[in-house]
Amino acid sequence: MAYFIRTDEGLRPAPEARSPWSPDMLHGRLLAGLAARAVELDFPDPAYRVSRLTLDMFRSPPMQAFNVTTEPARVGRRVRAVDVSITAGGVEVARARVLMLRTGPHPDVSVWRPDEWTVPAPDEVAPPEEGSGTGWEIRVISPGGFWTSERKRVWSRDNSSLVDGEKMSPLVRVAIASDLPNPLANSGVEGLQFINPDLTMFLAREPVSEWIGLDVTNHLGADGIAVGSCTLYDLAGPIGSSTVCALANEVLDINQ
Repeated sequence: MAYFIRTDEGLRPAPEARSPWSPDMLHGRLLAGLAARAVELDFPDPAYRVSRLTLDMFRSPPMQAFNVTTEPARVGRRVRAVDVSITAGGVEVARARVLMLRTGPHPDVSVWRPDEWTVPAPDEVAPPEEGSGTGWEIRVISPGGFWTSERKRVWSRDNSSLVDGEKMSPLVRVAIASDLPNPLANSGVEGLQFINPDLTMFLAREPVSEWIGLDVTNHLGADGIAVGSCTLYDLAGPIGSSTVCALANEVLDINQ
């Protein structure tokens, strides 16, 4: 199964790509995957690593065919920047800026680090009684379930490919997971009352496992605006972080 099917009009979303907010709306996390995929396809240089992806989602993405274009904003010896435009029906619905850094020898430095993330492995966490959606698994590590006011920790894995006939790359996999700080950091026992029009993912390295772990590190909110952050993990340890801004929205049905 795939979230998008290639057609003459562009990448057409499958029903499983729908957002929980509306049946006519694409799940925003998949736009981050499209942006990451486009950069990998158009700028395939293994000497450079995507270290930051910022996605602005300024229009509701419809369940229509999408087209993705890229344009280099900076091609330097150590730093490269790429602009990504995502359109549907000829209308731009999202835009991303991707920063690519040249890899090299890592300095031997002593810096502060947070405590080691010691949590049960995904196969040690019971799956939910009802799935998070076809092809997408979320296993909640923290007590109280997903809808709780406690600090949330989860494992997430997409078993579906992003585009039909393509294996999901590690970068695309973590980009899709980087949308989760909104429902994780900005929800409580009352459900989710915020919708995020952006995300920013930072990566020190790409994941080496299909499972992506997220650990809420912060939530701030005032005047209908919230900011939520998570540290990102794979089965080998921390890999980066993701932060979202969000606007107050109608309550998402926590029972669906």
